Amino acid sequence: MAIKFDVVEVPIPQGANVIIGHSHFIKTVEDLYEALVTSVPGIKFGIAFCEASGKRLIRHEANDDELRNLAIEVCKKIAAGHVFVIYIRNAWPINVLNAIKNVQEVVRIYAATANPLKVIVAEVEPERRGVVGVVDGHSPLGVETEADREERKKFLRDVTKYKL
Repeated sequence: MAIKFDVVEVPIPQGANVIIGHSHFIKTVEDLYEALVTSVPGIKFGIAFCEASGKRLIRHEANDDELRNLAIEVCKKIAAGHVFVIYIRNAWPINVLNAIKNVQEVVRIYAATANPLKVIVAEVEPERRGVVGVVDGHSPLGVETEADREERKKFLRDVTKYKL
């Protein structure tokens, strides 16, 4: 059996983050919607989910049409069964990841980032694709200095608001 690999670039607009994962049931879209809307007041998001059997549609929900459309477009490009794509604004992945992981249908999270992102997809036969992995961000350029450590700590306190 031949395997064909595809690399899908995931656009990430200014001020947004993307979360890509794997799930197992059509109920995923509604449960992810509930997990997001109850996690962070004022969160904006769009969800798309590639149904793997039956009608094999890209199911979607959102409270922001731009983010919904982005999630749908990325799902079309990945085109792998049971993959979901969530774009968020007005929240960080750290604010919603545990809620997403606790959704009964969620099997795994591949990425949660605002960095440049590529998804590596394997096709084993026509209409049978799966996510092999992701390329998230860039390679390191060095080791942090003491000044870098202080900058990191300040950044974390600024964005999370609950660090000491």
